[in-house]
Amino acid sequence: MKKVLGLLAFLAVLAVYAFHPGNADQSLNTTVEALSVGDVAPDFQLKNIDGSTVSLTGLTNPDGSEPLGYIVTFTCNTCPFAVMYEDRLIELHEKYAPKGWPVVAINPNDPEAMAGDSFDKMKERAEEKSFPFVYLFDEGQEIYPQYGATKTPHVFLLNNEREVKYIGAIDNNPQDADAVTAHFVEDAIAAVGAGNDPDPDYTKAIGCSIKVKR
Repeated sequence: MKKVLGLLAFLAVLAVYAFHPGNADQSLNTTVEALSVGDVAPDFQLKNIDGSTVSLTGLTNPDGSEPLGYIVTFTCNTCPFAVMYEDRLIELHEKYAPKGWPVVAINPNDPEAMAGDSFDKMKERAEEKSFPFVYLFDEGQEIYPQYGATKTPHVFLLNNEREVKYIGAIDNNPQDADAVTAHFVEDAIAAVGAGNDPDPDYTKAIGCSIKVKR
């Protein structure tokens, strides 16, 4: 009964979000081709919630060494799916960042289309949840089209040469972390660490459309 009530509450929140003004499924007009597995992802310089500028090539492990890879995740404050995955992103970072695989979270939403995804709101949410990872603002929405992100959340797992090894969802159950039966990102990291290609290396990202200014 508790799970049924939780699902109903989730569906109600999702319905409100889906019909919020500015939430139509929109994307920027761009001729940039989306990344595929095997492509080399572009680096970037984006503002972190602490005001610093962060790039993939500038990130280091706690001991100063280069990361083995990056869990680049396009996410936001407002999407119910993104919110459901916040704790799992924290867990991923806390488990894998010490092993050289940090979470790199990027908010791609335009705050004029979704006020709750402004830079100030990002700082508030990061403080509320004690995000241990960088939380970057794709101001001007220049980066997410280069990656081909379409949802929040949407993961691009890169190795230390920025080669894309996996694209898609974090796992196979957004609503219930305890009911997950396929840990796509974790399995992909394990495969890469063993010198293998992830299988699957692509899954459908489940989440909310990225919000652009009308």
